[in-house]
Amino acid sequence: MRKTETYKTISGSFRDPSGYLFYKNGAIYRQINVTYKNNYDFLIASGLYNHLVENELLIRHEEVDLEYKIDNNAYKIIKPEPIPFISYPYEWCFSQLKNAALTTLKIQKQALKHGLILKDANAFNIQFFKGKPLLIDTLSFEKYISGKPWIAYKQFCQHFLAPLALMSYTDVRLNQLSRIYLDGIPLDLTSTLLPNHTRLKFSLLSHIYFHRRFQKHFSDKPMTEAKKSHKFSQTSMMGLVESLESSVKKLNWKPKGTEWVNYYKDMNYSIDALDHKKELVDEILEKINPKIVWDFGANIGLFSQIASNKGIQTISFDIDPAAVEKNYQESIKKGNKNVLPLLLDLTNPSPNIGWENQERMSILERGPADTGLALALIHHLAISNNLPFNKIAHFFYKACKSLIIEFVPKNDSQVKRLLSTREDIFPSYTQQAFENEFQKYFTTQNCVNIKDSKRTLYFMKGRTTIV
Repeated sequence: MRKTETYKTISGSFRDPSGYLFYKNGAIYRQINVTYKNNYDFLIASGLYNHLVENELLIRHEEVDLEYKIDNNAYKIIKPEPIPFISYPYEWCFSQLKNAALTTLKIQKQALKHGLILKDANAFNIQFFKGKPLLIDTLSFEKYISGKPWIAYKQFCQHFLAPLALMSYTDVRLNQLSRIYLDGIPLDLTSTLLPNHTRLKFSLLSHIYFHRRFQKHFSDKPMTEAKKSHKFSQTSMMGLVESLESSVKKLNWKPKGTEWVNYYKDMNYSIDALDHKKELVDEILEKINPKIVWDFGANIGLFSQIASNKGIQTISFDIDPAAVEKNYQESIKKGNKNVLPLLLDLTNPSPNIGWENQERMSILERGPADTGLALALIHHLAISNNLPFNKIAHFFYKACKSLIIEFVPKNDSQVKRLLSTREDIFPSYTQQAFENEFQKYFTTQNCVNIKDSKRTLYFMKGRTTIV
């Protein structure tokens, strides 16, 4: 190993004894340990790897020289195709989680046909790439042994079926439980939170309620006894997978009218103002040509589309599950591969969590983006959430290298509506105060008054040093 090179293991992959991910000089690699040799060789020789890659179900990789190895446990070193942005299940809308579940089952079915099986069904192993969910863990497969139960069955139910059922039948916001339970939402908790009438649905009765009782019965018994009671032929295994697939397909959630999902129908922009704002954003993006854009408060993705249509990888954040759902469905409908809609509460963004607070990255750790969009957002952060301009500016400084931001003054009808139900305790909410605080972190490259409105659009670049 050449000591001049910088190696950094990725903490989110340390649990797997088969191998792990690491960075070397900014590029990502995966070490495959000797203990996984037989399974890896069979994965390649069986044709499953090529089949899954060709069908965009598994991340493509290339084998590189073993001199890249970190230790002597290495059998192979592979270099996976890089994912532009890592997202997590608690940031997905309902349809994203559902499609990720169906992708996992599709992979399992193909694996069985090739004599392999998924040894885990962890939702964190699925990422969205070019508009589709795919598996990024090449080490998730092992040879199928007839009669052996599917060890990942419980994990699939907890990572996929449980949150989907809760989102569908109880409250879509319960997907946030995946942020607390990183190994999946426990089935006993799921069965408690689901309404009683779901017991009449055979799919949930068998995979949630009966499965929970099975877990409870064998919780204090040796693994050998549990295995003896649940032997599966390959036909039975395929039947289980198809049953799970049917169960997932039956779960649905339709976004209903919320405060934000109908925003563009109820907004105070005239057609001229909205068109001018689109033109300004389009011109700035055309000029600076960023590789990745983060659209904060994207709603249903109107401005995210301007960036993504230019071939820019665009992460389209919003706090409203209905808006994100509509954004995702519309992106699929249009075949837009450059936009990734995600759930994000800017006042409580995804943190570093897991073992030593390092297994799952915070939003800021996954940045900075080349450019951030903060359109029709500043008044919600400053007035609805009592955040001072300095704090807002500092967050965006950490989140993006440049910023397209819209200032909405107090005499704007949207701000008046926010203040109509509360006391105005924001004397410092002025355009001058906004500029004073943001110029500590950014240099203003351009500012333009949006036609037929009281709003101003700014383009700023982050300073090399804070003033």
